[in-house]
Amino acid sequence: MIPTGAACVAGVTGYPIAHSLSPVVMRHWIDAAGIDALYAPFPISADRFDSVVRGLAGAGCRGLNVTLPHKEAALELAQTASAPARAVGAANLLTFTPAGIHADNTDIAGFLYALNPADIIFKKARALIFGAGGAARAMLYALLTVGVRDVAICNRNITRAQGLARDIAPEARIIPWEAQDDALQGRNLIINATSLGLAGREGLVLDWQRVRPGSVAFDSIYTPVDTRFLVDARAQGLTAIDGLDMLIGQARPSFEAFFNCPVPQLPDMRTRLLKHLGTH
Repeated sequence: MIPTGAACVAGVTGYPIAHSLSPVVMRHWIDAAGIDALYAPFPISADRFDSVVRGLAGAGCRGLNVTLPHKEAALELAQTASAPARAVGAANLLTFTPAGIHADNTDIAGFLYALNPADIIFKKARALIFGAGGAARAMLYALLTVGVRDVAICNRNITRAQGLARDIAPEARIIPWEAQDDALQGRNLIINATSLGLAGREGLVLDWQRVRPGSVAFDSIYTPVDTRFLVDARAQGLTAIDGLDMLIGQARPSFEAFFNCPVPQLPDMRTRLLKHLGTH
């Protein structure tokens, strides 16, 4: 259905945002549901985030998905927030209601959805997270909710890493960026929550020989699907998981929140996205 002047409008914002596949996911579901709706990308710089988001809300937009670098700012902007969003300190979903802007975090569920096929015994997991932004906050919170207690955080800005630990996991070990290879020793769940490896950017290069085969490497990036982080991890015998399933998992509650419509049951969305990317 071609959107009309009465279309429900929602979108995704980040800076940059051209890499986002959220519009592709939402377009498939909108078409399958046969609803009059439009989902668009909005590249918004940090200095204009508040004013543009408030403007979209005032113009009748239903809401926004939020990605780098705005997830923490999204929570601060909202009048109300879900308990998970407040616990994480970041939001990836803003819905615009007559009562104001509401923040939520569906990255938590999306991340666990992506890890599910790996059959990880979370109580025995020794996790290492690279990054300390909004995505890292959601993933750390998610790991704690499923029983992971041994977590280390490695970030270029050690102050931000310390702040993340203080807010969510005071017992987490803080690793200086220059010691990232040493930090791999004994870890069996390694997570890239940085933008390193995003299309056009330098990848995260690690000494994967320090990690035993069979461990799990997860990269929140999905453009490209095969980042340097995952290619190198896979070559060392690790289970490598890209960010596509996290994208799909977090998008489902967003679609329902924006369009008040259940997500259509489609054939494998992952296959559709890989075809869109020209991977398969």
